[in-house]
Amino acid sequence: MPLNNMSLALSGGRIYLSPDAKPIENGVVFIDQGKISGVGRTHDISYSKEIREIDCTGLTITAGFQNNHVHLMGDSPDVSANTLSQLRESFTRYGYTTIVDTGSFLQSTTALRSQIESGKVQGPRILTAGAPLYPVDGIPFYLKLPSDILKLLPQPGGPEEARNVVRMNISGGADIIKLFTGSIVDPERVKPMDQEVARAAVNEAHRLGKLVFCHPSNIEGIKVALNSGVDVLAHTASEGKEWNSKLVDELLSHRMSLVPTLKLWLYEAAKMGSGREEAQAFADNCVAQLRTFFKSGGRVVFGTDAGYMTDFDPREEYILMSRSGMTPMAILESLTTAPAALFNESQSRGTIAPGMNADLVVLEDDPAEDVENYAKVVFTIRNGQIIYSRN
Repeated sequence: MPLNNMSLALSGGRIYLSPDAKPIENGVVFIDQGKISGVGRTHDISYSKEIREIDCTGLTITAGFQNNHVHLMGDSPDVSANTLSQLRESFTRYGYTTIVDTGSFLQSTTALRSQIESGKVQGPRILTAGAPLYPVDGIPFYLKLPSDILKLLPQPGGPEEARNVVRMNISGGADIIKLFTGSIVDPERVKPMDQEVARAAVNEAHRLGKLVFCHPSNIEGIKVALNSGVDVLAHTASEGKEWNSKLVDELLSHRMSLVPTLKLWLYEAAKMGSGREEAQAFADNCVAQLRTFFKSGGRVVFGTDAGYMTDFDPREEYILMSRSGMTPMAILESLTTAPAALFNESQSRGTIAPGMNADLVVLEDDPAEDVENYAKVVFTIRNGQIIYSRN
């Protein structure tokens, strides 16, 4: 089967077409004009010697990863050297071809996105929530921002005000809406969002075709999310124990997805001065929540809270997900096909097949052998362009 006029070929690697397909050994992926134009075994395909070829012998190729919980922390529309460093050190070096920013300054984030999409800056595709909605007098105690900035954060006091904030965010370029259905206002207290405010925000977002993520914090925050129709829990519940089957059944019946952010709880415990053993016990509660949710058939989508966390390495996240009972291929699903399905993009991304967007990750070693290998990225490719190279 001859294939000509291709712009790039990744040859010789083990290719995971999707999490549930047997990998192709000694395979080749062809990329042309930002799309995957062919895939198969190298000895079954002949191609022009003029094609740019990257030898991936001994490497593993998967679809590009989507990190569904990050924060872009810039406060200016100008793209600074620090921002460019964050894109590389936080995101592209770990294989993320799409990131979902769940809370940032909308103007600066959309400006950065425009720079990336114009080709002036290399980086991942950005989906953003802009400013989250908080309960009245419900800004989290740990959110360390200048007082004049904190006053600008939306805390809608009623349904119409919530609808207005949602419309304003979306008209400003937001792709999702984020609610704090449970906000930790001090170390000992979680303040829930008013149920009618949450429901109004969710209904308006859905009317405008957008998903709604939420920060639940505890069971009460999860209940607000369930009763208002939220689509995605952006965290496991730090203030709580293992979820019982009744709660999980409710989550499943509402088709709610989960971003576990398990490493975050180790990070938070360390910030509070906890020892390693105490921190691990804290994280274990959330590992147990994920275990129950995953084993019951819930959709898990990967996310780290990078940007809020200053430790960007996702290895610990993969290890904790594995401890919850998720197999390496289930973790790959959370990175690829699950977020594609969540965002209704399965026809364009999440798998390796002709016609799909050429968003790909080349890994040093096979993650089926060790989940930490998901963090050992050699190349990150978005729209057929290499946006990260380890060398």
